[in-house]
Amino acid sequence: MEVKIIRSHRRKRTVSAKILNDCLVVSAPLMLSEENLTKIISDFKIKFAKKKLKEELNRNQPLPEIVSGLNKKYFNNQLRINSIEYVTTQNSKHGCCDCREGRIRISHKVGFMPKWVRDYVLIHEMAHLIVPNHSKAFWDIVYRYELTERARGFLMATGFPLE
Repeated sequence: MEVKIIRSHRRKRTVSAKILNDCLVVSAPLMLSEENLTKIISDFKIKFAKKKLKEELNRNQPLPEIVSGLNKKYFNNQLRINSIEYVTTQNSKHGCCDCREGRIRISHKVGFMPKWVRDYVLIHEMAHLIVPNHSKAFWDIVYRYELTERARGFLMATGFPLE
């Protein structure tokens, strides 16, 4: 990615960045050291790459549509999901569910796994809307999905933590 640096004597502390035509345009104070600026630019590159990845996953794998089908098939259309999206900030869990808000977040890593694994993760999180813990009642719901054991095995084999 091309980087264009604009230094200004008027800017005292902050550094900002934006993407313009596939170019990272960075505005920085004139007196900021090259070493600090290089680190900040590296962080901006990571931030914008994650944002692009998240947007692409959410566009190419529209989770609201996928969840709608799973809701119909496994939950008799009884779940109310207010929002669901891929996120790039979840690195130790494959998903999380805010039961009160009806909001589900799925790790971007799941987006690169087989669809049947992704569906298992979605059903797992959707089940939390009914049972917010990992009790027997919760697992009875999750095991409605016929590929649950296979998906759990896949996640274990890839070193992705379960639950």
